Amino acid sequence: MPEATIDTTILDEPARPGVAKRDPIVVADGVRRTFGGVDAVDVAHVEIPRGVITALIGPNGAGKTTFFNLLTGFDKPNAGTWSFDGRPIAGVAAYKVARRGMIRTFQLTKALSMLSVMENMRLGAQNQPGEHFARSIIPALWRKREQQITEQALDLLARFKLDTKADDFAASLSGGQRKLLEMARALMSEPTMLMLDEPMAGVNPALTQSLLHHVLDLKKGGMTVLFVEHDMHVVREIADWVIVMAEGRIVAEGYPGAVMQDPAVIDAYLGSHHDTDLGDLSGDEAAALQAEVEAQVEAEADRDDARA
Repeated sequence: MPEATIDTTILDEPARPGVAKRDPIVVADGVRRTFGGVDAVDVAHVEIPRGVITALIGPNGAGKTTFFNLLTGFDKPNAGTWSFDGRPIAGVAAYKVARRGMIRTFQLTKALSMLSVMENMRLGAQNQPGEHFARSIIPALWRKREQQITEQALDLLARFKLDTKADDFAASLSGGQRKLLEMARALMSEPTMLMLDEPMAGVNPALTQSLLHHVLDLKKGGMTVLFVEHDMHVVREIADWVIVMAEGRIVAEGYPGAVMQDPAVIDAYLGSHHDTDLGDLSGDEAAALQAEVEAQVEAEADRDDARA
């Protein structure tokens, strides 16, 4: 497992749901999304700290992916406002959100199977004059930019150990390699913030290690990362901050070492323990309850992988 340095300067006050951060890059207020009269997302206030890795966790059906979709413009809320890097983006189309520097990946990879790996990578770059119809018929107007994009893509593919697959169809890649391709393609647009929806799901252990190293490298380069994850070993190893959702709401926030001991988190994953007072438990009993919560989290991850 890669080594992470936890950022402990995220906030100046005790951790709690909706706590203010020293330097938030995303601030969301009153975000609500209803399906059939049920609130899939009902976030009163949340801030995502800049330049660190934040994990978004919660039971199945907690609203994590829906919240991702709302923030990135892939879905529209019933109410709420949010900003990215100081600019309001509620109601902004997904492609415009991406152009502003917020890029997301998906639970199920979106590689275009019948295009080559290199062609998939080129599609991720911005500022392509050849996409304009009139300019496209004059190669001199776009050839230099395409060469720059190709060089950038080759560099990223080498970093993700996919350079030998550059001319292969994306359909020929394994599930783990497609995850790597999706992350590499997302980086083609040089985002300020990368949002990863279950990046490790269905990935074998060797490729998981590679993905984790890449995520940590993004942080070292100053990028903000928000990711949904079920594997608590991954969360503890690379996340600086953890936000917990349950039934559409933010129920807890904190540093990785402490958040899984929060009674609200235990209640979210194991409702049968909602009357348990952690203060009344011995050290061994508290550790056993925490282990049970983590086992429940990972069991949900295994079910998700099986469905995928």
